[in-house]
Amino acid sequence: MPRALRTLRHHDDGRAPAADGTSAAATVRYDKWLWAARFYKTRSLAARAADTGQARLNANPVKPGHAVRAGDNVSVRKHGIVLDVAVLGVSDRRGSASVAALLYRESAASIAAREEEEARRRAAAATEPRFAGRPTKRDRRRLEDFLNEP
Repeated sequence: MPRALRTLRHHDDGRAPAADGTSAAATVRYDKWLWAARFYKTRSLAARAADTGQARLNANPVKPGHAVRAGDNVSVRKHGIVLDVAVLGVSDRRGSASVAALLYRESAASIAAREEEEARRRAAAATEPRFAGRPTKRDRRRLEDFLNEP
């Protein structure tokens, strides 16, 4: 088959793929959608998140191969922050961040909770140093005394 014809291959049902990279099909695998929407850097990370329940579809844990459709609700928990999004479109290709942002819409409650958590973390980081610093000789001696007590 000539190379030009291979790149314009049609879907099994005769529909041509969309020019903007989105699939003309109404569904796509859950792990592929999570990857294409840029919630995870790799498909294997997206599949692992689906398997462990970190990413849920319509409030239910599902397998990575489950079909995602426009109108579904996805909940993704990363780093202690929960993102609740509505699926607006499906794609099996990973594009730029601006294209990926068109695939979903985050709920207002999720945005407020995320911003509140980020502000709390910033405030905690500003008031408490991450590390107290290197232990002094006095600290080392106190620790040795504590550990050597009968």
